Amino acid sequence: MNRVVVIGSGLAGLTAANRLLDAGLPVTLIAKGPGGLQLGQGSIDVLGYTPARVHRPLTALPQLDSAHPFAQLGADLVDRSVRWVGEQLGFVGSPETNFHLPTAVGALRPTALAPRSFVAADVRDVSSYAVVGVRQLKDFQADLIAGNLNRTIFEGRQLSAQSAWAAFEARTGEIDSANVHFANALDDPREAELFAAKVASVAPAGDVVLVPAVIGLRNPDAWRAFEQALDRPVAEVPTQPPSVPGLRMFNALLARARRLGLRHIQGALATGFTSDAGRINAIKVESAGHPTRVACSHVVYAPGGFESGALGVDSYGRISERLFGLRPTQEDATKLLVADYWSPQPLFAVGVRTDDAGRPLVNDHAQYTNLYVAGGILAGAQRSHEKSGDAIAIASAVRAADNIIGGVR
Repeated sequence: MNRVVVIGSGLAGLTAANRLLDAGLPVTLIAKGPGGLQLGQGSIDVLGYTPARVHRPLTALPQLDSAHPFAQLGADLVDRSVRWVGEQLGFVGSPETNFHLPTAVGALRPTALAPRSFVAADVRDVSSYAVVGVRQLKDFQADLIAGNLNRTIFEGRQLSAQSAWAAFEARTGEIDSANVHFANALDDPREAELFAAKVASVAPAGDVVLVPAVIGLRNPDAWRAFEQALDRPVAEVPTQPPSVPGLRMFNALLARARRLGLRHIQGALATGFTSDAGRINAIKVESAGHPTRVACSHVVYAPGGFESGALGVDSYGRISERLFGLRPTQEDATKLLVADYWSPQPLFAVGVRTDDAGRPLVNDHAQYTNLYVAGGILAGAQRSHEKSGDAIAIASAVRAADNIIGGVR
C-alpha cells in the first residue's frame, strides 16, 4: 500500500498524519523534535487581529490581503478543519466567535477554540478576577497579571483583579519547580485536590479564580478533581513556555495517531530526497547516527518557517528553503526588516506559494506532483501579529491530506 511521509510534528504535521490515518493510509512521521506546540498557548487561534481586535474570525477573513493563505484556503475549509481538530481534542468554542482570555502577562488574547479549563475566564462574561500564583512557580506572576488586568477596559467595561499567593511544592524541598514538574505532580487527583485547598485558602474575591495552567499533563481527571474541590468558577491561564496546555495538545494528537498505526521516527532530521519524473520517491533521513531512506508515495512537508530553520537567511541576506530547494516568495532579506520592534516584519511573510491543492509552485507549475506543504512555511501571513497560525496550519494540513486521499482512492 502507498505510504505517506509527513515531515514535522507541529500542529500541521500532526493534523495531516491523523487525517491520513483516519482514511486508512499508512503514514510515517519524521520529526527532529516535538514541534512547536509546547511554545504556544494550548488553544486554537483562527484570526485575532486585522489589525483591529477580531470578535468573529470567519466573518473577518475577507478583510485580509489576497496573498494571505486564508484567501486560497477559504472560509469553509478553515471552518470544518478547525472544528474537526477541536473535536479530536475535546475543545469548546467555534471558528465563528473568539473567546478573549487572560494571558501570562495579563493581556487578553482572542482565540477561537480552547480547553474547557480555559473558558470560564472569557472576559465577555467576567468583570473581576482573583489571580492566585504559586510561590514555587516563577513562570506565573500573579501580581503582574492582576496589575495589567486592572488597567484594561474591554468594550467599555473596566476590569478588576486581585492577586494572592499560595505555597505548594511540586517536588519535596524544591523551591523553584518547572511547569512540567507541577503538571506531572498534579496528574494525581489527590494532589490536585490538595492544591485546590491551598488556592481556596488564599483566593480573594472575584468572579473567576485564575491559576497557572499546570493542573495535570496527561490525566483529564486532575482538572475535574481540582475544579470540584475548589467549588468556585476557575480557569487555567497558560504560563510562559514550555506550555503545559501545548504539550497536552501534542500528546493527545500524537497518541491518537499512534493508536491508528502511525510509524514515528523520532529525533530524525530529513536531509534530502530522491525523485523520478517529477515525483518524490524517498526521503533521506539521519537517525541514530546513520542515514536511511524512507520510501513514499506522497509527502506532506510541515516543517515550520524561519523559527524552525526550514527557511533560512545566509550571511549575504539570501533566503532559502533547506530541504527541497523550494522557491520562496522573496529571495533577498536585506530590505525585509523594519526598525520598529512592534511592527510586522515583512520577512516573516516570506514563504512558499502553492497551487490550490497545496503543492509548491515553480513557474506556476507544481514543483513535484506528490509534494504538499502545510503550516508555517506558507507565504503571506503575519502569524504572530494576526494570531492566525493555528488555523493556517490546520486547514492547509487538511487540504493536503484530503487531496492525497482523493488521489489515492
